[in-house]
Amino acid sequence: MPLIRRIHRLTAVLSAVMPAALLALLTACGPAALPPGDSIRDADEAQNRAVHRFNLSLDRALVGPASEGYGSVVPEPLRRGVGNVAANLSQPSHIVNNLLQVRIGQASHNTLRFLVNSTVGLGGLFDPATALGLEPRETDFGETLHVWGLPEGDFVMLPVLGPSTTRDSFGIVIDTALNPLRHVLPEADRPYATAVGVLGRFGDRHDNGELIDSVLRDSADSYAQLRSLYLQNRRFELGGPRLGYRTDGAADGLDADPYADPYADPYADPYADPYADAISDPYSDPYIDAYAQ
Repeated sequence: MPLIRRIHRLTAVLSAVMPAALLALLTACGPAALPPGDSIRDADEAQNRAVHRFNLSLDRALVGPASEGYGSVVPEPLRRGVGNVAANLSQPSHIVNNLLQVRIGQASHNTLRFLVNSTVGLGGLFDPATALGLEPRETDFGETLHVWGLPEGDFVMLPVLGPSTTRDSFGIVIDTALNPLRHVLPEADRPYATAVGVLGRFGDRHDNGELIDSVLRDSADSYAQLRSLYLQNRRFELGGPRLGYRTDGAADGLDADPYADPYADPYADPYADPYADAISDPYSDPYIDAYAQ
């Protein structure tokens, strides 16, 4: 048991730097700057840069080598199975947040996904739910706060955990406290759940190491790059500046705007002249109704 406790403490620390690296991977193909009109609030940039340097050092000295060792020793099918189990263990937290967001359809979807993978999928080792059309739909308490109107706040670089915002940092704390597994799993089994989650991230870090390293180490200013990528990706996940949108950008239930255009550009200038294109055409009718069907 003392050994298990030491492993638990180590994995809690290592659990990582991985969110920052994986976020960089997910948006590595996107632009390096936020779209016009979006702003960055970084009141403590000097302190955030110092934390970023610490995170890079930790990844270089510990997380990166450990993930490479894990990926070299453990076969890919087994790594994928561990990742599936880790994802399944996060489902109860998604369900709780769906309910807090009053998104009953999303809560039902995630509940069915959890039940299918926990039974037919042998505790989440396999993912038959996706084959049945129950694809992953992740959420968190940061999105819950967004749905209820709390502003984003400042950009924050957290030790070990990586990029965040004031709102999402608070959400991380609440998600940890609200996770049903903390109240259901016996205390003796919790370290194993933590270890599975960390191993799943190690597998992701190994599989995508080259792309992650190119963002974190080959950028002229990796801090500014990561900050921009995080904010751009997070704002896209939340559906832009409007409330009531799922992570996939589609309107969802009671909190959707019935007059919103589902194809509208969330970054378009709301003060742009709707007649600009018509006026630029010398043969167009200057009195045309831009909103006519």
